[in-house]
Amino acid sequence: MKKVICLYALSLSLLLFFSFPLYAQDALYEKDNAFSFEASYIGDDINNFSGGIHTGSSYLGMANLRLRFDTQSSGLWNGGQFYVNAANIHGSSPSSELLGDMQVASNIDAGNHTYIQELWYKQALGKVELTAGLQDLNVEFANSAYGSIFMNSSFGILPVISTNISAPIFPLTTLGVTAKWALSEKISLLGAIYDGTPTDFDYNPYNINWHLASEDGFLAISELQYNVDIATLPGTYKVGAYSHNHMVENATDSLSNNIFGLYVYADQKVWAQNNKSLGLFAQLGYSPSQASINNYYLGLGLNYTGLFTKQGKDVLGLAIAHQHFTDGLKSETTIELTYRYQLTKNFFVQPDFQYIINPAGTGETLNNCFAGNLRFGISF
Repeated sequence: MKKVICLYALSLSLLLFFSFPLYAQDALYEKDNAFSFEASYIGDDINNFSGGIHTGSSYLGMANLRLRFDTQSSGLWNGGQFYVNAANIHGSSPSSELLGDMQVASNIDAGNHTYIQELWYKQALGKVELTAGLQDLNVEFANSAYGSIFMNSSFGILPVISTNISAPIFPLTTLGVTAKWALSEKISLLGAIYDGTPTDFDYNPYNINWHLASEDGFLAISELQYNVDIATLPGTYKVGAYSHNHMVENATDSLSNNIFGLYVYADQKVWAQNNKSLGLFAQLGYSPSQASINNYYLGLGLNYTGLFTKQGKDVLGLAIAHQHFTDGLKSETTIELTYRYQLTKNFFVQPDFQYIINPAGTGETLNNCFAGNLRFGISF
């Protein structure tokens, strides 16, 4: 417990220490907005009430410092942008120590590391944006606006990607090139290619020692995005495909391992009145490759905004995530109920409950698990 408190205090101290000089620097560029800075901290207090590996509680946290430099605002050239996101993640790993789930109940559960999560340059050329550098695939691809409020990792990046391949997603990203083409006001086409095997933290502790080799292979992904209003209510629909290729070593030879898959995302607001609204989302992933551990996934959910506040500062969410396996494991299903309240512009609290059916992360048969999380977030 003392260790958790010390880590938490250290993270907040570092956050404040580094904030002041960068805020001062940001003020110098306030006239042209060339620099923008953001600092944030998220903390999770997770308790396993029953089932899983064993009952108990754990704490984990994540601090981020983000700096963006706009070349056009600085008077250099049009359409350029540099971005860096430094992260510190710390604390326990409740999924591996308490819950035993495969889908990972907390989307900031990633060990203890201080590193560079993103470092890239983006250039706008008319209707096309090109980005090169250290990137998080889930920022541009396979994400849901309504699903993002939920804490289970499956509602962020679907498991047919995160379980089956070494994807450049939180926490370990990798080098890549992304292109985004705005075909019209409503339709965009995205494509990217990444290093197929991110260099592990054991050899790359700060994520600045990148290793590129032919045996790493590559990950290629493309996505079509369609924004549409149905009865004046906005919705976003996405269809994507990916292919991952890398070499696998065995006792006698090196074999090429190929995994491909498809996915569909849908976010649709179905009702709105003043600051209250109801939104639905759906996620579907399919990977028929023989090497796939998770061959299909289905996620569904709803968000109700403004349940207790007239200003729409709170969101109540209910969702279900179902992951099916090919290697004899029972399917894992998580039902999540969450409520987020924005106390101030910079601070939110979020109680969350998850019921996990057939936790599959250990490969052993575990009792259904019931867990609760109290999350808080600070941002500047």
